[in-house]
Amino acid sequence: MNSRRSWLIFSIAAFAYLVAVLQRSSFGVAGVQATERFGVAAAALSTLAVVQLVVYAVLQVPVGVAVDRVGPRFLITAGACLMLAGQATLAVAPNLAIAILARALVGAGDAMTFIAAIRLLSSWFDGKSLPLASQWLGTTGQLGQVLSALPFSLALHAVGWTPAYLSAAALSMVAAAVVLLAVRNYPPETGPIAVPPERHPPLIQLRDALARPGTQLGFWSHFVSQSSVTMLTILWGFPFLSVALGYGPQGASLLLTYIVVIAAMSGPLLGLMSARFPLRRSNIIIGIVIAMGVAWGIVLAWPGTPPLWTVLLLLTVISIGGPGSLIGFDFARTFNPTRAHGSATGVVNVGGFLASFVLVFLVGVVLDAIDRSRGGHGVPSQLYSFDSFRVAFLTQYLVIGTGMVFLFSARRRTRNRLHEEEGIEVAPLWVSLVRAWGKRHR
Repeated sequence: MNSRRSWLIFSIAAFAYLVAVLQRSSFGVAGVQATERFGVAAAALSTLAVVQLVVYAVLQVPVGVAVDRVGPRFLITAGACLMLAGQATLAVAPNLAIAILARALVGAGDAMTFIAAIRLLSSWFDGKSLPLASQWLGTTGQLGQVLSALPFSLALHAVGWTPAYLSAAALSMVAAAVVLLAVRNYPPETGPIAVPPERHPPLIQLRDALARPGTQLGFWSHFVSQSSVTMLTILWGFPFLSVALGYGPQGASLLLTYIVVIAAMSGPLLGLMSARFPLRRSNIIIGIVIAMGVAWGIVLAWPGTPPLWTVLLLLTVISIGGPGSLIGFDFARTFNPTRAHGSATGVVNVGGFLASFVLVFLVGVVLDAIDRSRGGHGVPSQLYSFDSFRVAFLTQYLVIGTGMVFLFSARRRTRNRLHEEEGIEVAPLWVSLVRAWGKRHR
């Protein structure tokens, strides 16, 4: 555990996840070109992203169960192969139907990668190194967004649709080969975790994970913190920044890269905070979501086009939500036995992507509805106007607000069980702060 070889395994897993994030987000910078290539409106375009996210979310629980059975190495390799097939198909897709199939393959491969990588780390790391390694995995993986926002976007404009997507597909082939050759599921000295099939069949294991309030708390934490940034990076960020706010393709690419930079800076800090204050992890999530709501409110309520500083503030806050969502996996590990970590992680990972595909779809529907009400014809400059996005992005308050209601309920039940089973009582944050203030000034 925590050896040099552990960090080698981490590096390979992080590379595989980085490539998966590139494949996942590559369509986000191609939204305007896809509108013209396939001749579709916003709602139809959102179908491509929604199908990808739906497939991803639906497969999370089965993949979580499978990773406890067949091991992460097999699933990471299989996921890379599926993404290779998906991106190659999208490269030559002649119509929307084939493109939808291609993105479904990408979603299926992507679904296998992160859960398997997280499960792999739990076999190679322990103690405080595990949450830190998990945060570094998420942070390193998000560099895939940089690859999609800059070199992939430049390739898309320079050499065209087909060569760009074939080049992206080739990276998945490299990832599959490296994982297959160099990764092992567990250190030789520890051996595999014993999971007797007769005692822990998959459905019962999944049922037990679902029933735990801590798993539910992880699900809703992931739901409320990740969805906003994923909605932007998967599809709507590029048209919002390039067309609605007028920054153009290059400006939009730089701003999408800025999201990754902030996530990379905040991820390790959040990992340290999560390890240092394990009983206050939910407060970190709540603080992030409140800040997101305020930042979106400033941008959307700004009269006229909002200035750059408000956009940077918004992107900063929602960027923190990406690594913040990884705290949900800490809940899954904390409140589940080791044999069920894969199942619980799969349940948690559904949360953020469920919220994301709902948001992606709702934003597309609202944009189309507004365009039709104004007599538009799907022209990007009209379809993606800032006034249209101003209304469409309000759907986040409904979706994330609903998630917050369930988060508070799950947190209350988790704390009650913690008190019943371990005698640990978590006081409200303000009470703890007052106590700490009193001790400091005695």
